[in-house]
Amino acid sequence: MAKLSAIVSLALLLNGVSALVPSNVPKTKRPAFDATRAATNTMAAASIASALVIGPMADAVDMAMDTPSFGSSSLVAERVTREGLYREYDVDLGDQEYDDARSTYKSAKETKSKKGKYTALIAVLVVGSFIIPMAQYFWYVKDDDSADKFFNKVPEPEPEPEPKKKGWF
Repeated sequence: MAKLSAIVSLALLLNGVSALVPSNVPKTKRPAFDATRAATNTMAAASIASALVIGPMADAVDMAMDTPSFGSSSLVAERVTREGLYREYDVDLGDQEYDDARSTYKSAKETKSKKGKYTALIAVLVVGSFIIPMAQYFWYVKDDDSADKFFNKVPEPEPEPEPKKKGWF
């Protein structure tokens, strides 16, 4: 990561070197602010700053990745040999946790009694998302007569065709 950011910053710095090459272009009055040069210098400075900040962090991450792993931290309570269809196999028995299989749905009576509340909520959301923006649009354009001008516009007459020229052209 540090090498990549160093390469990018070097490439951006060398991009400005072409300005130092002599050219045969006559000198003209330079503008007070050159946006291309400012953008190039800003990108180069940002690249150098990121290389200086991220470089040591990337090295620290690489060092942290090299630490050996000695397995999981879970402890096994008991190892039991069981007989399967084709062979015997070892099973690690630990603390078993079962899912809660109780039904947590509301009853039909309770759902039916609160149906009106949710219907009203959906109606408010529909009005809020569709009707209000349309009403706002029509409020803004109520005094605008550009559509009338467009649709009642008198068509322009077609221009007369140009007379044919004599000769080759």
